[in-house]
Amino acid sequence: MGSNTASVSPSRTARIAGAFYVLNIIFGALAATVAANRGTLGTAVLLIATASYVVVTLLFYRLFKPVSPALSLIAAIFSLLGCLISAINAFGITSSIDPLALFGLYCLTIGYLIIRSTFLPRTLGVLMLIAGLGWLTFAVPDFGHHLMPFNVLPGLIGETALTLWLLIAGVNDQRWAEQAA
Repeated sequence: MGSNTASVSPSRTARIAGAFYVLNIIFGALAATVAANRGTLGTAVLLIATASYVVVTLLFYRLFKPVSPALSLIAAIFSLLGCLISAINAFGITSSIDPLALFGLYCLTIGYLIIRSTFLPRTLGVLMLIAGLGWLTFAVPDFGHHLMPFNVLPGLIGETALTLWLLIAGVNDQRWAEQAA
């Protein structure tokens, strides 16, 4: 991220990430409802959801880099790979890897980073860990689809809780700066 974003406070970055997370949730839900319609609308909705998640991923990389640069990068790679597969799937090209499994690894890593951070409540990290386990069931797609909706609910709860926290409270800027130092 360029020098202009260096002056943006961590709390503002968190709120922007929360706003893009909302877009991802809304367009992701719409994509699920129009999934049978692989037409232009379905493709566009899925691409908007995916693009929103790319923004969340890049902003989360910046937010969690002070906790662990390596783990923050690994999390971003998992998410960006999931986004890439989602974008490819939007055009009707199927992959043997379900992107939800990669998002599961992403949520597990983000959950761990939240727990290790000093600027977000650890409860959010635990919720993200549970969300990650739910999404990870899609590593075996038939198993994941068989468990629905029970494996999807933790993801919806954990990611929605984190989204709301980011929008309402942001992060503790002072603790973020201390951890960054």
